Formats: sequence, C-alpha cells, structure tokens
Amino acid sequence: MLSRCARSASRSLPQTARKPRRALSTTASPSSPTFTSARRQSAWAAATESAHSVLTPPSAPSSSTTTSLDDPLSAINAEIGDLKSSLWRMLGSSNSSLDTVAKYYFQAEGKHLRPLLVLLMAQATNGLGGRGWEEAQMGSRGRSMDDSLTAEGGVLNDWNPEVYGPEPTDGLSSMVFADPFRIPESPIGTLGKLSPPPPVIPSPFDSNLSNSAGEPPILPTQRRLASVTEMIHVASLLHDDVIDASDLRRGAPSAPSAFGNKLSILSGDFLLGRASVALARLGSSEVVELLATVIANLIEGEVMQLRATSEPERAPTQKGFEDYMRKTYLKTASLMAKSARAAAILGGCGGGVDKEGEWVKDVAYGYGRNLGIAFQLIDDALDFLPPDPTLGKPSLGADLRLGLATAPALFAWEKHPDLGPLILRKFSEPGDVEIAREIVGKSDGLERTVDLARKFAGEARGLVEKLPQSGARDALVQLTVKVVERVK
Repeated sequence: MLSRCARSASRSLPQTARKPRRALSTTASPSSPTFTSARRQSAWAAATESAHSVLTPPSAPSSSTTTSLDDPLSAINAEIGDLKSSLWRMLGSSNSSLDTVAKYYFQAEGKHLRPLLVLLMAQATNGLGGRGWEEAQMGSRGRSMDDSLTAEGGVLNDWNPEVYGPEPTDGLSSMVFADPFRIPESPIGTLGKLSPPPPVIPSPFDSNLSNSAGEPPILPTQRRLASVTEMIHVASLLHDDVIDASDLRRGAPSAPSAFGNKLSILSGDFLLGRASVALARLGSSEVVELLATVIANLIEGEVMQLRATSEPERAPTQKGFEDYMRKTYLKTASLMAKSARAAAILGGCGGGVDKEGEWVKDVAYGYGRNLGIAFQLIDDALDFLPPDPTLGKPSLGADLRLGLATAPALFAWEKHPDLGPLILRKFSEPGDVEIAREIVGKSDGLERTVDLARKFAGEARGLVEKLPQSGARDALVQLTVKVVERVK
C-alpha cells in the first residue's frame, strides 16, 4: 500500500530513519518591497511609478525565501509537459471548428498555476492519508449527503435556500471572505507533529513509483485532476471573454474576436463536458462534489460581478468590501482551494475515517483559498499599470472600463468621496477612467491592496508549513512569495 498512516509509519520506523522536520517560521508573510515616492508632473505618472515600486520584486534576492521557483519545481516540470500532451488528447473532437476553438487557449504558454498547485499539493500530502488509497476510493461512505453543503464559510460555498432558508445579507455577522481562511490546530494536539510518510521502496514493476527524492508518487488520478482543473479554468476564460467583450487574451486575439461568441461559448461548454467525464472517472464522489460546486461558484461569482456593476454600492461599506472579496473567492480562489483539497483526497486523506487526514484536507483547502485571493488581489492591482502583452488582460484600467470597482478603487473611495459618483455611473462618461486612475494613484489604494495580498499569502504559507518538510512543500511556500511579487 503506497499511502500509509503517518502515525503508524512513524512508530514502525527506527528513530534514525525518520526525516527531520523543519522548524516553523515565526513570520507568515512573504517579504515584499514597499511603496516609494515619485515626483512627476502629473498625478497619474506618480501613481504609475508608485505601482511599479510595489509590484516589482527586488532585483537581487538575498535569501531562500525569494529564490526562483525553477529549482524546487524541477521534479514537476516533466509532469507539466505530460499534462499538456494529455490535455491535447482529451480535447479532440471530430468537429473541426469545435476542435480548433477548444484547443485555442491551450496553445499559449501560460503559467499553468492551477495544475501546478494540484501536482505540488499531491506530492506534499501523499502518504499522510491514514488508512490510505483504498479508503479514499470509498469517498463519502459513512457520511450524510449534505454534510459538506454548509452555510457561510463552508468548503463548498453552495448555499441552497431550499435547505437553509434565505442567506444572511447584513454583511456584519461574519466577514467570511474579507479575512484569510484559518483552521484549528492539528487534532493530534501539537503543531507540526505530522510525521513524514515512510520511505518508498520502488517496485521493479513500477518505475514511476517515487520521485528522485524518494517521496511518494503523484498518482494517475491526481494527474488527471490537474488536467480537469485546467480545463475548467480555460472554459471560464472562454465564457469570460464573451461576457467582457475582450478583444485580447495574453496579447493575442481572444477566442470571441477570432471565432465569434457562439463558438466560444459552445467550446467552453464542451470543455466542461469533457472535464465532467474525466472527473467522474476518478472514482471519488467527494472530489466530484468539490469540482462540481467550483463550476457553480464560477457562475455565482460572475452574477455577483454583474450585480456589482448594475447596482453599485452608494458608499464604501464593510458589506460592499465583503461582497467584493466573496466574488473574488467565487471567481478565482474557489477552483484553487477545492482542487488542492481534491488532490489531498485522492492521495488518501479524509473519507471521515482518520482525523489527521481530514485535517490535511483542510490545510490543502485553506492554502489554495488564501493563495487564490492573494493572486487575484495582485491581479487587480496590476490592472492599474501600463499595458503588458504578457498579462492575461490588457491592463491600464481594463476593469474600470468594464464598470468594475476593485480593491484599489474601493480602498481609495474611503478617503476620496469624489470617486463615488464615478463608481455609481460605472466610469461610463468620457474621462472617468482616467480620473479614477489618478484618484487611486494619489491614494493609498494600491499599497493597501498589496498589503492585503501579502496577508493572505502569508496565511497560505503558514498553513502549508504545517505539513512535513519536503521539496513539494518548499515549492508551495515559494509560490506564496512569487504570487505577491509577480509583475506578469
């Protein structure tokens, strides 16, 4: 059995054979540069200079916390290459038009952040699953059908008024999404007591049993989950580009501009259909439940965004910011959080039979959720920088042109009431976008957005550092740094 109980493994190994655990850092937030002042003739020039100083990483990293991801990810690079070829085969269609459009965005060289997260989390948590893979395949045995469909703050975030009644709308009883996701300490009592998985002894009949460091393997189901995650993400891009009438995607013509809205929407639906088939074949009802609600979350987030533009807040309020953060979770972080959790489940964690495995699932979910929100906050800050063809959107106020008030504008609004009328009319009059950018530029909106992203990234780092030390865990730590420091 490849996945064994971490505690049993620790007891069965001699003391000298156990891997040492790295001490936890006392600081959770990744280091990042601060704002610098800039003297320019216009407020917008100064704002651009300040934004660059916030969002550009240091030119000469001096510690391991700012090391490039290339080294920690060397063991995963081959997996990403295999994933690309696997996706290409999964997306084939006898309809040539559908085949072309469905594969269109997969041809671009992107970051593949979501499948990368799945593969690294799989490698970091495999072997920590208590009774192992066999129990994981049983999925939801022993639990009720609705125990994961919890109220606000739940993992699925799939509120059903037919079951729970109307959802609370006061926005004050609990700020669920405006604060990072946290979990209780390990059920075994003391932080950091999870034992590393036992050393893997390769079988002569399975050359892919473990990586070069002797860590547990990434299982075929986890590789397929990485593909499913990317398919769902790309399907959402196809639909978003239609809704937003985007002409470009990463500097190239978007699918709607190249092939039209109808084919783009149908191709997105086709991707979701293929993803659903692949998901069903993983054999875990719990994983199906997680990823199915991701699709619902994406739609709910898009509807929340549409409502925010059609019925904008009339003043900066706690509820308005919580709604923005919840939309951020639904549209971006939900997929990262739930796919990370699903990776741990497929590695044998959970199933309701082992408290440690359940806790590892929560670590994976919390890491993905906090990282995803940090990622989107930085994305919203980057929207105020000059255009860059390597960005996933055209920038220079692209969100403002869609009528969206994101974190930098919401923060700026608190100290600059003159931004309110522009938000209420969705930046629709000539010069509104430029005026809004200048107001944000002379405020602390960008600085506060980046600080909030650091807070969420730091919480993600603190969670993943509770896992036993491994190369994959170190790479996940580095990812929390790169997400905040990225400039493209």
